Amino acid sequence: MSLVAFGSSGPHFAGSRDTPPLSYPLYLSGQDSEGVGWVYTVSSRSLLHDAFTSISLKRTLEQDADSAAAQHPYVVGRCAVAGDHDVELALEAAAKAAPEWARVPMERRMLLGAAFRKKLQEHADEFLRLLVAEAHPIALARWELSCLLEVYSEESCSWYQRNMYAEFDHGGRRLQVRRRPDGVVCLNPPQNAPAPSAALAMLMVMAGNAVVVRAPRSIALSTMYVLRELAVPLLDELDAPPGTLNLLCGNPGRMLRQWVDSPLVNDIFYIGSVEEGLKLEQECVAKGKKPVLELAGNDGVVVWADADLEHAAEAIAECFYGSGQICMVPNYVVAHPSIADELIDLVARQAAKIKPGDPDDENVLLSPVRRTERFFALMDQTTKLGSRLVCGGARIESDGKPSDTGIFLQPTVVRVEGLAHARDHDVVREETFFPLLPVVVPEPDFGDGLLEEILNFVNANEYGLRNSLWARSPDVIDAFIAGVGNGGLLKVNDSHIGFLPYVPSHGGTGLTGGAFGEANYPMFRTSHLQGVAIARDVSPQREILGRKLDGGE
Repeated sequence: MSLVAFGSSGPHFAGSRDTPPLSYPLYLSGQDSEGVGWVYTVSSRSLLHDAFTSISLKRTLEQDADSAAAQHPYVVGRCAVAGDHDVELALEAAAKAAPEWARVPMERRMLLGAAFRKKLQEHADEFLRLLVAEAHPIALARWELSCLLEVYSEESCSWYQRNMYAEFDHGGRRLQVRRRPDGVVCLNPPQNAPAPSAALAMLMVMAGNAVVVRAPRSIALSTMYVLRELAVPLLDELDAPPGTLNLLCGNPGRMLRQWVDSPLVNDIFYIGSVEEGLKLEQECVAKGKKPVLELAGNDGVVVWADADLEHAAEAIAECFYGSGQICMVPNYVVAHPSIADELIDLVARQAAKIKPGDPDDENVLLSPVRRTERFFALMDQTTKLGSRLVCGGARIESDGKPSDTGIFLQPTVVRVEGLAHARDHDVVREETFFPLLPVVVPEPDFGDGLLEEILNFVNANEYGLRNSLWARSPDVIDAFIAGVGNGGLLKVNDSHIGFLPYVPSHGGTGLTGGAFGEANYPMFRTSHLQGVAIARDVSPQREILGRKLDGGE
């Protein structure tokens, strides 16, 4: 008897459970496809309370898809795995669909924005349930959903549309400046937040592209859900050609190699590690493709002498959300010497409130950390260089008790003295991806030149995703905005990770975005500018040879 059945509400497992596990085949050229195997998602809560059973269950199922273990309560769902042939079929389908979809009027394509937002709101509970099953604390899952709701808000979509097309009358001509879709875009979302990142594919589709999305093998279910259940029906309603959106799950290295080598691919939108992303960028350029990179962040927060320290400490504590395994959380702080002691004390108090536990607990903000060796190596290096441990620094169990075998890490704060050698500390120079925050206290002898020294320090950061300032002085705020040149987004007296309409939600410079890095609106980054001039009764000869040098007649 087959375990898989398909009902009117979408693909799912057959069985007697009240909530049957989800089952997603590949989606190629508008059709479901079986692929070459399956990967399974088991509840993240099971890893906390019954890790042995959870791991053995996953292994059993991936060796025998027909095992009765598929009905175990821990099983949330499964996704088909693509083979090389499936990847080629997806690219061929996208290449066939791209020209036809690009001819659909932009106004019609833009309807997808509001419709997708509505779908997200209608299916919020299920979307959040799947994120929690994949170990996202529920409070952070809501934050991720809020990001998407802003990205697809009426204000944001209106802003995208205004920048995709403009028209002018000049000298007997109708002039257009418009953005044209690049063609076939392949999207590689990250393992730490694949579904919210994969949902950006709809912006690329709205730009007129055909898109191929790779769901990560280790955490594929929510990605397949949000696109298969929410995005695909909307494209069907618009009669989008088959192949406009294709969904795969597979090995990242193998699939990325096919994308790079394929003559059918125009853009590769890669979200992942710096090392792999910068290597991919070089390969894309060599092959004539556009690389769009979203890599590590290492964001900085500057706190000036007159700042609202209570609110600043709240924003800084976002560093610990998801155990720091979010690229856009704060990674280091530069604190004015006059308020450093008070600020560090307030941040330590905030850190004490950040708890581990079951991801469906409303009070939990820490996520499990699988590999902690690097954390302790960073701690060893920074303390040997002279930093002082303020709080944290140990493994803990889900109940918060210290333990050598705990799968969580305590929120950790270290104090680093002086700007001059701060970046000798890896915890300051690099994105750590741990709940580990260095607070750098500048030398007190800079005097009136302190602000300039801090701005130079921020600009010297090799990364460039977001930067924040906490200050009341208009002069300091103006100097920060005028002086900080790296990063795709600057936040002043606000949540560092909060999302807003209009301003970009992603993108940055340096090691964050590569050689072509900037603030990232996915619609704009997967399209290109084109100018159009439509003349009426204009004599080319008179226009070119009869025009005076000053432009007069």
